[in-house]
Amino acid sequence: MFDTPQAALAWAEQHRVTGILAEYSYGGAYDIAVSEGRLTPPKPHHGTADHVATFGPGFQHIQLTDGQPD
Repeated sequence: MFDTPQAALAWAEQHRVTGILAEYSYGGAYDIAVSEGRLTPPKPHHGTADHVATFGPGFQHIQLTDGQPD
């Protein structure tokens, strides 16, 4: 976890990381999305353990290859 995107990108560059750098809310992405009104669970299975485990908040994602954004 990093305080800023710049800190995350600097760490990824230093370690030559390949993968996805994803922004998440601190404290549980699903619960925060509901509490902030960004998500109103429309289906009965929303909020179940299986759904929450796969929930993506839709924030910024950056694909990295060898520490550099693609």
